[in-house]
Amino acid sequence: MQTKKKAINFMKNILAWLISLIMLIPLVLIIVNAFKSDAEALTLTLSLPKEWTFSNFVTVIEKGKLLQSFLNSLLYAGCATIIVVLFGSMAAYIFSRRRDRTGNAAYMYMVLGIVIPINYVALMKVMQVTHLNNSVPGIILLYTATQLPFTVFLLYGFVSKIPVDLDEAAVIDGCGPVRLFFGIIFPMMRSSIVTAAVLCFLNTWNEFVMPLYFLNSSEKWPMTLAVYNFFGQYEKSWNLICADILLTCLPVIIMYLSCQKYIVGGQTEGAVKG
Repeated sequence: MQTKKKAINFMKNILAWLISLIMLIPLVLIIVNAFKSDAEALTLTLSLPKEWTFSNFVTVIEKGKLLQSFLNSLLYAGCATIIVVLFGSMAAYIFSRRRDRTGNAAYMYMVLGIVIPINYVALMKVMQVTHLNNSVPGIILLYTATQLPFTVFLLYGFVSKIPVDLDEAAVIDGCGPVRLFFGIIFPMMRSSIVTAAVLCFLNTWNEFVMPLYFLNSSEKWPMTLAVYNFFGQYEKSWNLICADILLTCLPVIIMYLSCQKYIVGGQTEGAVKG
């Protein structure tokens, strides 16, 4: 019986490894071809390059204007992530503590933003009326509005695990609402906040449709639109396209790898003993 169980677990591990390797094939394909010459990359194979060409990245940065688009993406995704995490954590805390009919209705209204599709025609009219179309604050607010519902939904589950006894003890000790949240509750939500921040940053960094619709100036384009524009100009130079894609994905991969240890359940167990 024990041997059969070990055999089943071994087969499950083998299957998981095979699925993981299959999922990694597109990434390996991009990495390998990013270092090939123009002629060698035409076949788009997984074979290693005969001669490693590092000048592809220099060409992409210069001709694809990646430096400016990188700064734009960093600005949009960074500002949107900070705003979403700050307001999302406060909203999730209030919703988790006020579970009356009004609070539940407001929470459900907020969470509906996850599933309700975006009406781009009406949104375009709103952006034009408010003079936010083709502007940096406008695209940041759009990112914030689209990512806020899921962030509230995610943080709501974490902050609900924090015992209400902590709130009551803090109020007895003289904590006001601001000090209670930022001094006690917010630090305890560290792992969940990092999780929300990584997901929000990743989603906004990879967003393509909104900047395509609401940013008319190429100087304000993020990296996703820079890749799209670069592909139109160099559609036959697969080595440059792969290098461009790799440089676009690299910041998100680095951020995820550096923050993955925080993407776990909340660290509130044991906060109140007895």
